[in-house]
Amino acid sequence: MATEYGHGYYGYGPEDDESAAPRHRLPAALRAPFEARSWREFGYVLLSLPISVMLFTWTVTMASLGAGLLVTFLGVPVLAAALAGCRGFAALERARARGLLRLDVAEPEPLRTRRPGLPAWMGAVLKSGTSWRNLLYALVQFPWAVFSFSVVVSLWTTGWALLTYPLWFWVFPAYAGQGGIQLYGDEHHSVYLDNPFEITVTALVGLVFTLVTPWIVRALTTVDGLLVRGLLGPSSLSERVVELESDRGVVVDTAAADLRRIERDLHDGAQARLVSLAMDLGLAKEKLSEDPQAAARMVEEAHGEVKTALQELRDLARGIHPAVLTDRGLDAALSAIASRCTVPVRVDVDLPARPAPAIEGIAYFTVSELLQNISKHSRARSASVDVWCTEDRLMVQVIDDGVGGADVSRGSGLAGLAGRLDAVDGVLVVDSPAGGPTRMIAELPWRT
Repeated sequence: MATEYGHGYYGYGPEDDESAAPRHRLPAALRAPFEARSWREFGYVLLSLPISVMLFTWTVTMASLGAGLLVTFLGVPVLAAALAGCRGFAALERARARGLLRLDVAEPEPLRTRRPGLPAWMGAVLKSGTSWRNLLYALVQFPWAVFSFSVVVSLWTTGWALLTYPLWFWVFPAYAGQGGIQLYGDEHHSVYLDNPFEITVTALVGLVFTLVTPWIVRALTTVDGLLVRGLLGPSSLSERVVELESDRGVVVDTAAADLRRIERDLHDGAQARLVSLAMDLGLAKEKLSEDPQAAARMVEEAHGEVKTALQELRDLARGIHPAVLTDRGLDAALSAIASRCTVPVRVDVDLPARPAPAIEGIAYFTVSELLQNISKHSRARSASVDVWCTEDRLMVQVIDDGVGGADVSRGSGLAGLAGRLDAVDGVLVVDSPAGGPTRMIAELPWRT
């Protein structure tokens, strides 16, 4: 039974009694020769040879010509053209791998030129690490394509030819003047596969070849996939840059949302109370001479409003950055929020030193949100918070004995928290089976 608590913070995912993948009556080994994937991979290997010949010829010819002409100015544009051609072939290879191998390889970083013009473009091509990795792919893939093509075509044609031999063995006595396939022959003796037993054994050998060949093809195309992903995809450095740019966007959006929340809380809460307080004090001032007792009651009510406004401002300030966290660190700050939780919470903080303020603040607010969620939705009887440092990671673990069913993929609660952690290279791991207990571990980079 699917259950959601609050705003999707907790929730049981759908029970999958049936497997998502289609069930087959035949085992994989028997159906592999007839699967679309096997034929796509076979087509990939067949196309690899002519494409690799063109790519290798282009690369070796243009790179050699460009290197030979480097003593003159002509070598630079020729070498740039060679690398640009390799980049074009790389785009074709990524599309081919995506279509036939179902290999999703991201596009590498585009060329970045500081100014327009042909010289700037040539400089960008020559400086790009992607261009040189594409050239290396052209040199490495050609011998591998020749090897793969030879192995696959030999095995595939041999397997199907032997498997179907009972259907076409009659060609030999009818048109070749011999009993069947010649297994052995010399000047004095010849052995032909022409009797029913030999024909049956030949077909069985062909069946073995036919069943094994798709798996050999799959192994060979796995190597092709590694070459495409490693040499034609984005480098690890560029992927890291893209990840950091994405994380920066998350941080900016989160900060903007927090500012809007603070502005809304001030406008709708403390500011509205202070405006009402000013009006009440104005009325009390007017009534002070006419009806002192009514004025006193109004002043007393205004005093209560002042206390409420001050409490709201304290809560708002605590939500921005609590003073106890700045003054006394995580241990005291987490103990303070644990005391406000509706269930008993044990807090254990074991750190060699105080982490960086940004990391300390994220750890504090992570625990704060998780404890608030436990109070509202988990129906737990007890909880615990453990904080420790291991190597270069700050570990935060929150456990409760509630109903469980927490799921990061449902709702915006845990998903938003995971996004905030990811923005600083953190990770949120959730282990929450139905019925509990729930264990959540947040990993943050350790910086002092």
